[in-house]
Order: sequence, then structure tokens, then C-alpha cells
Amino acid sequence: MNVRPSILCPIDYSDASAGALRYAAAIAEHFVTRLIVLTVEDPLLTAAIDLGTGAPWTRETSERETARFVAGVFGEHALALAMCEYDVAVGEPPVEILRVARERSCDLIVMSSHGSTGARKLFFGSTTERVLRETTVPVLVTPPVNPGPVDIENAGRLLGRIVVPVDLSPASLHQTRVAGGLAEALQLPLVLVHVIEPANSRLLARLHLPGLDADRRAVAEAALNELAAAAPHGVRPEALIVFGDPAEEAAKVVRDRHAGLVVMGLHGSPMRGPRMGSVTYRMLCLSPRLVLALPPRVVEIAHRATAVACDSREVVH
Repeated sequence: MNVRPSILCPIDYSDASAGALRYAAAIAEHFVTRLIVLTVEDPLLTAAIDLGTGAPWTRETSERETARFVAGVFGEHALALAMCEYDVAVGEPPVEILRVARERSCDLIVMSSHGSTGARKLFFGSTTERVLRETTVPVLVTPPVNPGPVDIENAGRLLGRIVVPVDLSPASLHQTRVAGGLAEALQLPLVLVHVIEPANSRLLARLHLPGLDADRRAVAEAALNELAAAAPHGVRPEALIVFGDPAEEAAKVVRDRHAGLVVMGLHGSPMRGPRMGSVTYRMLCLSPRLVLALPPRVVEIAHRATAVACDSREVVH
């Protein structure tokens, strides 16, 4: 099994995937790792090529086309071209992307939030959604545009700052540490934001408890300050608490703070494994920024599985 560090970038020959490829290459170049460029072909399309031309489709044909696309994106940037390896799969795009990421021990998947239309379309909107629901490795989701040349050394100008929406669950600590490491390495400001949702409870409405929102805010502030303390020593996060809809308010913070990168957590379930929550999905729709989606670590899923098992025993007894 291949265990060398690597980045996987699925493409569909669109401008959006060209943008994802630029980000992936910049990261690969910075960390001196391999970049696997993946093309997923539709089996019906390959069969149609056979019937229409009389010549059988081959993987080498798609590899050459992929190499031409990559060369067109990077032009004379020989280092980026030298880092690239090409892979071709036939089948359902999200299934093949996840399979290749698993089999080639990829550390990161970089893909656009949307792709091309027409005969070669991969429906990257729904493809990205499914990859996020099932991935076990981090996914960097890029905006559906080609930003031009990307240089990690100029990340401050490109990204501005990093925003981390946290729900104060146990997974928030890992999310904060990853974002803090990025902020330290790229020398970017870091903003931790927690959104307190309105207390929609008929019981609470009848009780008219005074100071309820203030109490909830105090509890959230204490938890948020504890998370901020877990950031690297060279990083001093801004801790921000707002009230309202989580996705809408977090997206507003991203806009107001001119943040170019959002670090979000994917939820985990003992039964279903990683999955994309509604807040992450809506953030991708509301905020056309780079979004680094972090799947739950195995230890977190195991912890939740233990909690579920304990709850089940308590119900039985």
C-alpha cells in the first residue's frame, strides 16, 4: 500500500476544477508532497466513444487529456507539472474519489464546490456533497472560480484571516487546534465564533426565565475562552459570540472579517461515521470561500459509540 504523503485533486476540465488544481498544487509545493490529479469517466461515455469511433477507449487516452489540461492550467510552471501524477477511474465520481483517496493514502482532498456542465459533467455540486458526507480525510472545498496563480507564501494577501465556527462539542478542540496551526504557519489572524440559537421552547416561553440569554452567553464564553487557550502560543484568537441562525451568522462573520478560509468540522456518528451537517452545507452555499472540512477523528467516534452504548444499558436497566 502507498503510504507516501499525497494530495488528491479530482478534476472535470472546468474552470472551477482548474481553480481547485491551483490551490492543490500550491499546497503540494509548500509541503513538498505529491499531487494526484484524478479524472473520473462516465462508463456510458466510454462505451459511447467505443461505439461512435470504433476505437476502444483506454485509460491512457484520458491520462493524456488530463495532462494537457494540467499543462494548460500551469503553463511554464515546470515544478507544478513535475509534482503531478495522473489517475483515471471509471464509475460514479464520489465513490471513485473516496476509493482513490483511501487506496493511495491521501492526506487531503482538494475539490471545487461546483463543476462543469454538458457531456463531460461530473455534477461536482452533488459529488462534493457526497464526498463530504463520507470522507475520512480532510477536504478543502474551493470556490467555483479560477483564482489564477496561487502562492502559499502570499497567503496573508490571499486569505486575510481564518474563521472557525465551533459548536463547543468535543470535536471543537481538534477543529481549533488545526485552525490554530494553520494560522501560526501562515501568520494569519484567527477568529473563533460560536452562534447561540434562539431558545425555541414552549416551556421556556411560559416560564419567562430572566437572564436566560445572559446565562447561556456566559457558559458559551467560558467554553470559547478555553478553546482559545488551546491555540498555539503565537496565535491570539478573537473569540466571538453572536445570536441567531448558525449558518447565516457564521457566514456574516466571514464576510465582515474578510476571511478567506473557513475551518469547519464534519459530524460523526457511531452508526454512520462522518457526515456533513446542515450548518456546514449551508455555509458552503452562503460563503464562497475556501472551506476546510475536518472529519471526526476515530477517537471521537469511539467516544460517541461508548456514550451511546452506556445510554442503551441505562435504558435497559
